[in-house]
Amino acid sequence: MDIQFKQIKHFDQDQLRDLFLSVGWSSGQYPDQLVVAMENSHRVISAWDGDRLVGLVNALSDGIMTAYFHYLLVHPDYHDRGIGKNLATLILGEYEGFARKVLIAYEEEVPFYEKLGFVVGSGKTPMFVTHLTT
Repeated sequence: MDIQFKQIKHFDQDQLRDLFLSVGWSSGQYPDQLVVAMENSHRVISAWDGDRLVGLVNALSDGIMTAYFHYLLVHPDYHDRGIGKNLATLILGEYEGFARKVLIAYEEEVPFYEKLGFVVGSGKTPMFVTHLTT
């Protein structure tokens, strides 16, 4: 397996749909919107096995103080190969000097992010207005 990591923002709808649905995220049902979301992201780093999109992380940012990491996903066929850790390490490196790096993790993912230096915020509650289920 020779995974390549790329900083690109332009993706085919089918690539994004397949990746997002592979992990059960309902946003994969909106591939046309995902294409625009990636193009409008501050930074996107993707993982590729040949021409197959197998992982992705994106950041939304003010460009100087705060970076919010909205998506980090790896196709289940490629789990446990260090791809997620590499994606996270690469995106964190892009925002190394920023005062605040933020994400919302599912409970089962907390240990993964803690290994990367994130801490659970006490006294803080993530809040949403969304029609997406996952």
